[in-house]
Amino acid sequence: MKRLCIIPCGKKKIWDVHSDTGPVRAEDAYLSPFHQACEQYAKAFFDEWVILSAKHGFLRPDDIVPGNYDVTFGTGHPEIMAADELRRQFHEKGFSDIEELVMLGGKKYRSVLKAVIGEHQHITWP
Repeated sequence: MKRLCIIPCGKKKIWDVHSDTGPVRAEDAYLSPFHQACEQYAKAFFDEWVILSAKHGFLRPDDIVPGNYDVTFGTGHPEIMAADELRRQFHEKGFSDIEELVMLGGKKYRSVLKAVIGEHQHITWP
């Protein structure tokens, strides 16, 4: 059975440390300790994993993040990706066919993902 691990992005980013850094791969953009721990877990136990960003949506490790931003789900920020756009992206990237999803983020991601996943999909929150 195909599984997908979804991990949160995190506030601290590479541009906070090296402000002159240009666009980077999503895998290299996020530096917060919780994100780093989630990424290590995802790499160890899953063949496929993505980062969920309030601004950019579902990012594969090789997707490019153009620069720094500070956008968080649940804050009402105008740049938060809308649920219909997240759904479209989720489907376009082929994630709607995956039966088992594992989300390593906290409560604020529950409503976001409930609006995105299909009824046939099972999501767990370890």
